[in-house]
Amino acid sequence: MGFREIFDALLGRSRLPKAKPERLFAMTTARFTLESSLGLKPSGVAGLCFKGVESSAYASTREELKEFLAYSAKETETEFRFEMDEYGFLWVLFQDPDFEDLVANLHLVCETLIERGFGKQLLCAVYRFEAGNWEKKPGIRAFMGQKAVYWIFNFKQGTYYPFVPLLGYKRDNSFEFRLRAGMERELPLEMDVKRWYPLWEIPF
Repeated sequence: MGFREIFDALLGRSRLPKAKPERLFAMTTARFTLESSLGLKPSGVAGLCFKGVESSAYASTREELKEFLAYSAKETETEFRFEMDEYGFLWVLFQDPDFEDLVANLHLVCETLIERGFGKQLLCAVYRFEAGNWEKKPGIRAFMGQKAVYWIFNFKQGTYYPFVPLLGYKRDNSFEFRLRAGMERELPLEMDVKRWYPLWEIPF
């Protein structure tokens, strides 16, 4: 499945259920279990992906988002930037060592889009964690010596799923299943593994 097809699946062809951005906050408590029981540490970065549209209202909302985030950054010191990928999807990327601030800023963007009538454009939110205790070996996709582990929130389904990429467009399925088993009581998880769409082009 190509990157465009993956995002088509995330967006869905049928009418989308209403986004539930409050579920983003589930990660603020779940991350303690991720760290204590599964050895995953927050990387300090997260992102939100949504589909842009050509309209003056959308352009105005995007500028409003920048203003809101700039104001929020003064309070939280969260760094952010907007990035358009090669497929035309817009990412808002955040960096902050304070995990709760990351989640709060993700939620701010979601709420703003929903209030302005663009909730159906929301595709996914992505949290990046790092596995500190792992055996280094060829084929592992790593950042700064750490194995990257992503938790993806699919707005269409209102559920989370793990994604552990390896080099060569492969993924660590066994580790992903371990993560699901360890977090079933902590997060609203996607139980259908066919919907664990791999996002190979995550820009962080």
